[in-house]
Amino acid sequence: MADDYLVRIGRLIRDARQHRGWTQLQLADALATSQSAVNRIERGNQNISLEMIARIGEALDSEIVSLGYAGPMHLRVVGGRRLSGSIDVKTSKNACVALLCASLLNSGRTILRKVARIEEVYRILEVLASIGVRARWINEGSDLEIVPPARLELEAMDTEAARRTRSVIMFLGPLMHRTEQFQIPYAGGCDLGTRTVQPHMSALRPFGLDITATGGFYHARVDRGVSPSRPIVLTERGDTVTENALLAAARHDGVTVIRNASSNYMVQDLCFFLEQLGVRVEGVGTTTLTVHGLASIDRDVDYSPSEDPVEAMSLLAAAVVTSSELTICRVPVEFLEIELAVLEEMGLDCDRGREYAAANGRTRLVDLTVRPSKLVSPIDKIHPMPFPGLNIDNVPFFAAIAASAQGSTLIHDWVYDNRAIYLTELTRLGASVKLLDPHRVLVEGPTRWRSAEMMCPPALRPAVVVLLAMMAAEGTSVLRNVYVINRGYEDLAERLNALGARIETFRDI
Repeated sequence: MADDYLVRIGRLIRDARQHRGWTQLQLADALATSQSAVNRIERGNQNISLEMIARIGEALDSEIVSLGYAGPMHLRVVGGRRLSGSIDVKTSKNACVALLCASLLNSGRTILRKVARIEEVYRILEVLASIGVRARWINEGSDLEIVPPARLELEAMDTEAARRTRSVIMFLGPLMHRTEQFQIPYAGGCDLGTRTVQPHMSALRPFGLDITATGGFYHARVDRGVSPSRPIVLTERGDTVTENALLAAARHDGVTVIRNASSNYMVQDLCFFLEQLGVRVEGVGTTTLTVHGLASIDRDVDYSPSEDPVEAMSLLAAAVVTSSELTICRVPVEFLEIELAVLEEMGLDCDRGREYAAANGRTRLVDLTVRPSKLVSPIDKIHPMPFPGLNIDNVPFFAAIAASAQGSTLIHDWVYDNRAIYLTELTRLGASVKLLDPHRVLVEGPTRWRSAEMMCPPALRPAVVVLLAMMAAEGTSVLRNVYVINRGYEDLAERLNALGARIETFRDI
């Protein structure tokens, strides 16, 4: 029990430190102690006095004991309020985690601009730190500087942090170039049903990577004598599968052709980053990528990931369900055009500003103004397709939008086993959402939303959909244990409050 208590305190201190944007070394300097002592405290491996807890709280400007941060975070939502004003879309969650993994390819210094301060990023940073990578927030916590060691300490990997993110699967591609034998724990993340890693294994096998899955780990061995003898055809046009193949090809000294590749936004960002590293990638934005790899990469690079189209869709849905006029700035329109076309057919009143370039110089952005609209259900069903189709992660938001429209909407989420089921949680807030099978729901609108207290669904996008519905419902709602939302969104409640929402963060004592 005492050990568990120390672990909880350690996590609390770690979260407060990361929220401030400090490294372990910076906290150690403030406490006049060593980085190794801070590391032991955060892992729960060192007894800690109340005096030390108070000193840490003062250094981090966080009332650790009195606020009880060890418990889960909840949201209290006073709904029925209109939003107004403008809001910038933040950088892409999925691009940022891919670029963090890609930094392992580089022996030089990598700077990533305006990295999303989200739990998913924190988990990857914890894993990187545990294997010896020095990562620190710079420029008042806005950007990340990443410097790898000469030798990675893979045996010291923080498996607890690694198990809490599915993104750790993208360590396979870079690590195979650093060592001939390693292991990573089974990938976690959202509860979206069975998600096989077989496509990753098929994509990496031509590079000599052999993986055995036993005992909760993927055990990897690399045969340096094996290299692709023909184009790699991905058995699944998945984003992370394509990224893993790109990461493997980037350090393969030769030309690799990848077919049936995803051309989604995070894949394009990764390709642009690889080009900064000196790796030539032909066919960006198509399903055939030709990668001219390098045997070694040692460059100081500075890259700005683009904005997140799924966050843009989240904010657009917030405006729709609350009948608000809202300007959403820095929308990566190339990855939202199908969604906008469907919404305009449903009757959405919106204006697009002129196009301009993102900080990476490649992604097209617009400012989008959405106004209160009388929506009708779409003629066709809502279903995802690989880019340039309707984005897989944007499908759940159409459940809340369809519930605000007149008529019946069929939503077919064929990609994931469980996600459509979580959309039925909207019925507790007054919506009519009928589950037809594990992949299809029928939504009847319009909805008179009502407040409720409920647990957060264990999948990121359905969780945000529930939050948006609570914002539309008159009265006070409570959404409990919102860690999954913090995995993918930075300061979402505070940013919505700045637009007129009323969302309070609280924890159980």
